[in-house]
Amino acid sequence: MGVTFRMWQLHVREVERRADEAARRRAMEERLRIARELHDSLTHSISVIQVQAGVAVHLARKRGEDVPPALMAIEEAGADAVRELRATLGVLRSEDGDGSGLSQLDGLVARARAAGLPVTVTVTGQQRPLPPEADQAAYRIVQEALTNVTRHAGHACASVHLHYTPEALSIQVDDDGQGTGTRPSGPGLGLVGMRERVSALGGRLQAGPQATGGFRVRAELPARAPS
Repeated sequence: MGVTFRMWQLHVREVERRADEAARRRAMEERLRIARELHDSLTHSISVIQVQAGVAVHLARKRGEDVPPALMAIEEAGADAVRELRATLGVLRSEDGDGSGLSQLDGLVARARAAGLPVTVTVTGQQRPLPPEADQAAYRIVQEALTNVTRHAGHACASVHLHYTPEALSIQVDDDGQGTGTRPSGPGLGLVGMRERVSALGGRLQAGPQATGGFRVRAELPARAPS
């Protein structure tokens, strides 16, 4: 009986190992399929936008004209989009992180300002390195929130507040919403994506209009400081 039980255990472990390998193989195949679709559908279009903006900037300088800040922002955003898309494709083809984090926040804010959105950034608490997942999520939340302000809030101003505690990072992005832009009637994919990121880390997200006008996105991300 002992030998039979031992053989049964070995058989169960082998079945579980094969099932795990099959699941990993299917997941990898799906990641590769998505990577191919993203490459074929987006990389070319974004590259064309970047090249066209670069040509327009070059011609303006060649004629001795001032280059519109919005055009510069388009060129820089195109280059950044290509970089991030390549990083994302790399993630889909491997197991590494996407390399985006709050260390790139200054560049994100600079591009938003160049596109015509006044942005202020305030950091309180003891600033420190974050776990990679929280760092990436924090950057993406700010990125999506500022993108929504640009798209939907009209001629608004935005403020970004990061507050560090030993246990968490809070992110708050406000806009005054005094322009003529309108918010989408339902929850957009950007907000859905933010909620998914925050929920995956065990955090909380609140997003909605403020009583005094404007819109607020507030996220709480668990991010325990290393002991």
